[in-house]
Amino acid sequence: MVHKADLVIIGISVGLAVGILIASLVFFGICWYKKRSKISQHSSATLPIRTNGLDTSIDSSASLASSVNIKGLEYLAQKPQRSWWNNHNKEKFASASGILRYCYKDIQKGTQNFTTILGQGSFGPVYKAVMPAGEVVAVKVLASDSKQGEREFQTEVSLLARLHHRNLVNLVGYCVDKGQRMLVYEYMSNGSLENLLYNEKEQVLSWDERLQIAQDISHGIEYLHDGAVPPVIHRDLKSANILLDHSMRAKVADFGLSKEVVFNSQNSGLKGTYGYIDPVYISTNKFTAKSDVYSLGIILFELITAIHPHQNLMEYVNLASMSPDGVDEIIDTKIVGKCNLEEVRNLAKIAHKCLHKTPRKRPSIGEALQAISRIKQRRLVKEDTMSFVREDFSRAVSRIECQQIELRRMASIDERLNG
Repeated sequence: MVHKADLVIIGISVGLAVGILIASLVFFGICWYKKRSKISQHSSATLPIRTNGLDTSIDSSASLASSVNIKGLEYLAQKPQRSWWNNHNKEKFASASGILRYCYKDIQKGTQNFTTILGQGSFGPVYKAVMPAGEVVAVKVLASDSKQGEREFQTEVSLLARLHHRNLVNLVGYCVDKGQRMLVYEYMSNGSLENLLYNEKEQVLSWDERLQIAQDISHGIEYLHDGAVPPVIHRDLKSANILLDHSMRAKVADFGLSKEVVFNSQNSGLKGTYGYIDPVYISTNKFTAKSDVYSLGIILFELITAIHPHQNLMEYVNLASMSPDGVDEIIDTKIVGKCNLEEVRNLAKIAHKCLHKTPRKRPSIGEALQAISRIKQRRLVKEDTMSFVREDFSRAVSRIECQQIELRRMASIDERLNG
């Protein structure tokens, strides 16, 4: 009897152990499946999609640029897209992110029935608007037949709802009304860097303004790469997407192609603007933060030369690098004789490093920003030194003048005593 009882106990114990093992396997299987589902949803929510290249800048006319979208569109066109705006949480999203939702009538009135056009891009037209509270804004209107624009619209709102920096153009609000999709931005009164560099009718950018713009752009990109969580790669940096406010301070705009750096790097097809695209990205179809750095290098040379990438900028740069005079030969004629050549050469060195054919040998955006900031710091040190020398010289002259006055006074006293 004892032997049989032992067998029963052993059987029950084994049964329980097997049951617990099976239950554990089922539990961990469910957890793994849920985790995979969440990662998949997070990845699909990031939509770095756009075919554009025509200027979609807020405060500028049509751009010289034309973007390319070489691969991946067939896949994206076939993939079913669920409209982000069809869910029932639009109002909650707007209030949580601080982004306002405008009604169609207010924008229609603010743009004088959509007649105050600023520019035209592949996303659609851009208008200047004065809203009921008196604020001046720029309104990007999604073209009704633009499928890519719909994805870009989603990307910009979802990203700019959480990205805030003084060197990024601020998204004020959006409008989803009467079948229209619109993005409302702060108004940048001095338009795009592209227009200021290449439009003969516009004002000439001084060297000091160009150096400040280079620093502002770098600050904006550094925030995207190192300050945003998760980090963001812009993927369409160009002079048309650099806008300037009333104080000529630069801000990075147009985030329709931007991509968050998530757990896995998805291959989403080649996108960007011809002339600014990293050659390594073209050959490998892998876009990294160093690809943004390459685009920055192109913009830095634009600031120095006022030669557009579509006008064979890199050929001029390569020829200049083989010349004894270097970058001096291709400086924008509008600032020749009005710029500090040492500063120009130092900025050109930074640009060359950003354009290195091997991405890992390019500086990070933080390193590029530090190098640009050092150019300005050296200037301040020199100015302080010169100021000190001038003040010291002025004090010396003043002392000499005082001594001369004292000597004349003493000579006058002697004359009276001897007289």
